Amino acid sequence: MPALLESYGTLLMVKENDYVAIFHSIHRVLKAEKTLKQEQQDFLLIPVPRQLTSDCGLALRFSPEVKDGLLSILEESEPSPAEMYQRSDGAYLDVSSLL
Repeated sequence: MPALLESYGTLLMVKENDYVAIFHSIHRVLKAEKTLKQEQQDFLLIPVPRQLTSDCGLALRFSPEVKDGLLSILEESEPSPAEMYQRSDGAYLDVSSLL
């Protein structure tokens, strides 16, 4: 897929005000995915947006409406995200302090 289309597709996956949670390993993000699916949480496993970096390559995208419940589940079950960003005005703001 051409880089422009790939980048455009990632932008569509992360809507304005959505959160992106980054983990430091593929094992951790997949464990988080499994836990959140079991709890029937609303989220999407996405490639890490190009503007952000991660060794893992995958991230969780979720809306502000589910943020508190989703983070609470991850905090109890481990692993918690290593970093978190919120999309605002086309950029990603570091909101890791909310973790």
